[in-house]
Amino acid sequence: STISKDSLKTSLLQLECHFTWTLLEKDVGLEALEETILDHIKYVDEYHIVDYNILSYVCHLKNSNEEALRSLRKAEEAIQKHHPGELARRSLVTWGNYAWIYYHMQRYEEAQAYVSKVENSCKKLSSTAHGKIQLPEIYAEQGWSLLRFGNKYFKRAKDCFENALKSEPDNPDFNAGYAIALYRLDYAARFGEQRTPCLEALKRAAELNPMNTTILALLALKLQRLQRGDEGERYIEEGLQKTPDFPVFLRHAANFYRKKGKVNKAVEILRKTLELTPNSVFLHHQLGLCYKFKIRQLKKARYTPKEKVENLIQLAIFHFKTAINKKPVFFTAYADLGNLYALGERYEEAEEIFQEVLQRNDLSCSEKQEIYFNYGKFQHLHMKSESKAIKYYIESLKMEEDSYGRKMCSEAVQTLLKQKIDSGLGDATDIGTLGLVHNLNGKKQEAIECYKKAIALDPNNEDYQNALAELQLSI
Repeated sequence: STISKDSLKTSLLQLECHFTWTLLEKDVGLEALEETILDHIKYVDEYHIVDYNILSYVCHLKNSNEEALRSLRKAEEAIQKHHPGELARRSLVTWGNYAWIYYHMQRYEEAQAYVSKVENSCKKLSSTAHGKIQLPEIYAEQGWSLLRFGNKYFKRAKDCFENALKSEPDNPDFNAGYAIALYRLDYAARFGEQRTPCLEALKRAAELNPMNTTILALLALKLQRLQRGDEGERYIEEGLQKTPDFPVFLRHAANFYRKKGKVNKAVEILRKTLELTPNSVFLHHQLGLCYKFKIRQLKKARYTPKEKVENLIQLAIFHFKTAINKKPVFFTAYADLGNLYALGERYEEAEEIFQEVLQRNDLSCSEKQEIYFNYGKFQHLHMKSESKAIKYYIESLKMEEDSYGRKMCSEAVQTLLKQKIDSGLGDATDIGTLGLVHNLNGKKQEAIECYKKAIALDPNNEDYQNALAELQLSI
């Protein structure tokens, strides 16, 4: 019997699995993501099912469908081992992925067989027709998968875990996912915007998951950000006791010590962890940041040991480059590398890196704003070009999104302009530019005053007159 491809596609779109959760390849580095999942499988036993399912999707994105099927078989083994009494209920995502992969391999009969398996199981498990079923563990699995795809997905991940918790408020796994999603959201909005109540969620997750040291580490980092670092450090020490060789915990612990200023201790932990997981992008980036910190310290000393600095610069470049090569969408690492070249007075290479990342068209708004901030700073401090710095800060302000990068650009450009104006060196252009900054920040009254002053100094300037007229009309 020939299966109609169209009706099969319609059924496939009804399934709940990685292929229907809009997890976009452009938002991740596939190589880095695969490494992360493999490390997770190696060091965390309990998540195998979720890990093998997402691994099958990653393999498919890398065009290795045979490899994807192997992952799904491993997921099935894990389900049989951990959930022998609820095979159908626990297999829905795995079967959904099977159906999609067979469909892409043009093995339509097998794809249809898995679609039917899901549909029949859903009918038995719930009263709703059509294989749409709202099971808490499926919400949770979707949540874990979304967390893996980066910051554009954190809000959706939080919603998924919230849905899962509605039916099982005390489930340790759902609470862990929810707390991690809140932590990531909180970190993404790290300066201002909506603060999420992640401290309570982390504490609750830690109580429910006493052996999950990742939660302990995030709790410590959150306390550190709340200026309660000593309290946080106790959780780090507890984690080091419980899981001295668990890479995910160790890299967070290193991050904690780096932020505390104990950079040598951070480097020691990172080097040890890199032996366990040599391909971790996060570790390479963190090592680069540690060396950059040490370079800054040495440059502040009365006698800068040139050779030592040069050596650290080489090391940091190596680690930042490794992070970028393994994860080309790791945009903050580009800014870090650009700043590092500037520290080493290698200005052409710095310029090249900044240009390379600014020409990428897959930057999000807030990422681009943060790069503009770093590039503006580079132009101002290293290239001694205030005008270029101002130009790039303003580029960032023209983008509506309210982000950390935009806030930093806004502060930097106002400081620069006000210093010039207050010292008496400011001309009409500087005052007019400050007017533009106020206008882009929605401060109309301040903008009007600036434009009036600029016109007083330069009465024939039509730009200022037009800007002023427009503003007065809009109020």
